[in-house]
Amino acid sequence: MVGQSPLSPELLAVPLEPFVHQVGGHTSMLRYDEHTVCKPLVSQELSFYESLPWAMRQFTPQYKGVVSVHLKKDSLGNLTLVASPGTEHGLVKRSHTQGTKTFRDSCSGKVLLRTDLQYHTDSLLEDANGNQPERKSYNPWGLHCHRQHLNRMSSKHNENKLHQFLLLENVVSKYSYPCILDLKMGTRQHGDDASEEKKARHIKKCEQSTSASLGVRICGMQVYQADTGHFLCKDKYFGRKLSPEGFRQTLRQFLCTGNQLRTDLLEPIVLRLKALLSVIRKQSSYRFYSSSLLIIYDGQEPKESAAPLDHHLPLPKTHGANPARVDVRMIDFAHTTFKGSKSSPTPYDGPDHGYIFGLENLIKILQSLSEGK
Repeated sequence: MVGQSPLSPELLAVPLEPFVHQVGGHTSMLRYDEHTVCKPLVSQELSFYESLPWAMRQFTPQYKGVVSVHLKKDSLGNLTLVASPGTEHGLVKRSHTQGTKTFRDSCSGKVLLRTDLQYHTDSLLEDANGNQPERKSYNPWGLHCHRQHLNRMSSKHNENKLHQFLLLENVVSKYSYPCILDLKMGTRQHGDDASEEKKARHIKKCEQSTSASLGVRICGMQVYQADTGHFLCKDKYFGRKLSPEGFRQTLRQFLCTGNQLRTDLLEPIVLRLKALLSVIRKQSSYRFYSSSLLIIYDGQEPKESAAPLDHHLPLPKTHGANPARVDVRMIDFAHTTFKGSKSSPTPYDGPDHGYIFGLENLIKILQSLSEGK
């Protein structure tokens, strides 16, 4: 048998791109391939994925292993992140066809995004006429996080230093126009390892937001507007200012794809949240501090499945052949603790009641929307 020549490191190296559908968080999510994203490795999060209870796996991204990443600077001084060849440990096998899809291609339909983001970066803003050039056709929040991450890495480390990144399932890859709601769950957000200053800061954020009253607050959102071909985006600063009624109205806005209220999505979302609630109630010792919950659906659905915005019609039945495409996933476990974790010397007893409180209120609000209240 004739042996195959090994591919050169240049061919195997994987250039990482900002994940265009990141709506929240502060850590940069990067696109490894069409079905895989990666993020900087935190040992506590890795420990969670490696010991994940079987019942929770349907509600978390699939863990695909670890990869080494380094900074690379081109001749113009532009910084990029590159995954090193031969360092993956897990299920990811990246084909040449997967590697041909570009950053621009991964934003389906090159749709534009309108945003109410609070930070100000010239390259993210519309011009005086309200126009957004095609090159800005992605969620500004992910680009904001990516720029900050590159700046931090370049100021602290040289190009040759290897960084460990987690490889995770891209949970929105199957959606043409992913509408995503990022919810910070629970009544407490600081981890056990937080400094007194950080602890006080997080407690204040919870007290001044719906985290205290509802056990859940909005940390980011993008909703495809079918009538304009744009995404509407909201960020974490918007979410922190909401009252309980404002939170409820924003949930309703999340289900409005322009001129349609997606009543067909309410029942499947509620059913999936109830299934998650049942699982969380059985997870003794787990505390999901600062983790998020994603609610996802496709913004492009058959017109007959939606109701006019101004009317509260009875909830349409979803047909078995064409069920509403929704998903609910827990993410961000850098501060999650549980019995047996190296970072939890003093484990907790019983389930995470703050998380349960948030799930119960979220379900109640969605049920009230389905009843037209």
